[in-house]
Amino acid sequence: MRLALFQMCSGIDPAANAAALVAAVDEAADRGAAMLFTPEMSGLIDRKRDRAAGHIVVEAEDPVLRAVREAAARRGLWVHIGSLALRSEDAQGRMVNRGFVIDASGEIHARYDKIHLFDVDLPGGESWRESAAYAPGERAVIAETPAGPLGLSICYDLRFADLYRSLTDAGATLLAVPAAFTVPTGEAHWHVLLRARAIEGAAFVIAAAQVGQHEDGRATYGHSLVIDPWGRILLDMGDEPGVGVVDIDPGMIAHIRARIPVIAHRRPIPPAGAGR
Repeated sequence: MRLALFQMCSGIDPAANAAALVAAVDEAADRGAAMLFTPEMSGLIDRKRDRAAGHIVVEAEDPVLRAVREAAARRGLWVHIGSLALRSEDAQGRMVNRGFVIDASGEIHARYDKIHLFDVDLPGGESWRESAAYAPGERAVIAETPAGPLGLSICYDLRFADLYRSLTDAGATLLAVPAAFTVPTGEAHWHVLLRARAIEGAAFVIAAAQVGQHEDGRATYGHSLVIDPWGRILLDMGDEPGVGVVDIDPGMIAHIRARIPVIAHRRPIPPAGAGR
């Protein structure tokens, strides 16, 4: 099974980002991939909220989503859009950070809203408050795809192992982790956390990432990865934008889970109490 990843440097113009995504769909199809994975915030990266506001619309009106759906249908390719910033019906007027699985006919097969929001103050002085603009998702999602059951997540979700336990308990054999990791957190934690999620879930991890210096001034880490259920890195795209392809063997899941049956051995854990 051949998968493709698009490592992007999304900018402040959704039309330009849409064109890049359509070109990536064409390249992935030309290279024989069955499915393409794109990063978090594929349609727009712009920290200036007043400038970004005019581009953020409800799902039905989003031009990036429409362009990718049309390209997927034209090429007969499944696409996981890591996420788009969209208007929601939230009473507080917040947005959603929403990922999509699009099938080979261009239909939306699954949606996932990012559950864990990035509210942190980093040592280098960077401060992020996603919850000020975004409403959190409320449920885990698995999508049936040509490569197998795909558990969906987005970026900061990576730090919460219980989400991935829930996904693999429910049957996921692949875990998507589209991201826009900062450079400091990427250098410190990206590879080790993704390998841990693959090993503890005995699942393939597919992590398409943003990379480079963006138009709005921020920088992202890149290193889009595909990791097998034994924790081996099959693809590392480094620090340049582009499309990468990798061949995976879905049959490896059963082999690894029989060798070390981590899923079968899981037990409910009661709340911790005081020791004696």
